[in-house]
Amino acid sequence: MLSEGSSFLKGMVLGGVFCLILSLLGTFSPGITSQTEQHLHHHLKPLSKEELQKLSENQMSEVTQQVQVYCVIMVTPKILVYWATANDTWSKHCDRSVFYSSESAKALEAVDLQEQDEWARLRKALLHAYENAGGLRWFFIARPTTFAIIENLKYLVLVKDPSEPFYIGHVQKSGELEYVEYESGIVLSYEALKRLVGMFKDESKCPERAHALWKVSEEKQLATCLKYSGVFAENGEDAQGKELFNKKTVGMLISDSMVQNPNDVVEACCSDMAITFSGMNPSQMQVMMYGVYRLRPYGHNFHDSLTFLPPKGSDND
Repeated sequence: MLSEGSSFLKGMVLGGVFCLILSLLGTFSPGITSQTEQHLHHHLKPLSKEELQKLSENQMSEVTQQVQVYCVIMVTPKILVYWATANDTWSKHCDRSVFYSSESAKALEAVDLQEQDEWARLRKALLHAYENAGGLRWFFIARPTTFAIIENLKYLVLVKDPSEPFYIGHVQKSGELEYVEYESGIVLSYEALKRLVGMFKDESKCPERAHALWKVSEEKQLATCLKYSGVFAENGEDAQGKELFNKKTVGMLISDSMVQNPNDVVEACCSDMAITFSGMNPSQMQVMMYGVYRLRPYGHNFHDSLTFLPPKGSDND
């Protein structure tokens, strides 16, 4: 009897291990590994001042009008105050900003996706954005706790072709998978989104519901689906290699720099062309709006080569 019980227990353990292995294999594919080995990681940087000066006035006017951004902002009624603040601040600088919610909210306008699962909701939002983009060819995905400077985003992609597959942000690595952090904001070109929407139809490679035993974050599921589409993560940096997409607030970045680089706090802290700061509370977002768009030293002339005009009828700063 003891021997039979022992054999039964061993069988149960081996069966459980076998199921776990099958589950793991279901979430990975040899095709992704081979693509990863072939891909050379890119560090995407904006034009330098010298390169910018080579463009004629007509060329600069043309490209600034062509670079337009559709902002996909993911919200839930539980964070209504963040939602309201994003609606009142940086999102006004998008050429079109659309809030996508898990359920309807009477206080603010949003597309009600009627979906609680975060990955399934993001898929629906991106499909809606793709189908309703009109002539907009760049897509910025953000949470309402992220503060974005859209003009700097436009500068980063100024001469990039949206018919090429760009997937940009702050790149992290998990095993063989390189992905863009959701918290810092995600940028997709039209071609990248087009390929992604096509991949949504393939449940074996890009399932709407994860098949793993544990929950996989939206940012990693997005990166996996994009990889199958031949689209790879690119890290946004300035000319000095400083990050443009930040997971922390300005205050936290400065505090870190004071400890790590006490003799050069500001220069070591942040890029002058930063695109996002994250983890912001509503008060911090309002302060950022003041500092970025409203505060000006009297008598100082700004000689920016580029002018990004706001969308018609918008009330941005």
